[in-house]
Formats: sequence, structure tokens, C-alpha cells
Amino acid sequence: MGSNWMNKRLKNLQWYDVSLIKLSTAAFILMIAKLWDGILSFDWYWYLVIGLVCAIPAWVDLERKK
Repeated sequence: MGSNWMNKRLKNLQWYDVSLIKLSTAAFILMIAKLWDGILSFDWYWYLVIGLVCAIPAWVDLERKK
């Protein structure tokens, strides 16, 4: 039920709305990094691993819908 509601709402978004959501998310993450110094102490590859793990579900859904 909630999924259908969300899908209908997402279809109304324009390309720039999605870009603004991404930009606001990036700004929020940068704010967290600025306020919490410990999160920036990880080695670079941990950020790569986290990024890939977060991207896998979207990639799987994209490939499944082909």
C-alpha cells in the first residue's frame, strides 16, 4: 500500500527535483562529517565498501526490471 503511494509521488518528480534531493543529501552528509570528526578517520577503502554495499540493492532492482 505504502509502496504504491510512494511510486505515484515519485513519478511526479522532475529531473531537477531528484538532483536537488541528491544535493541536499550530500550537504547533510558533509554536515555530519564536519560535526563528527571521528567519521573522517576511516581509511579510504571503507568509504568505497560502504558506497558499493549501498548501491547494490538499487543495481539489482534496475537489472531485474529489464
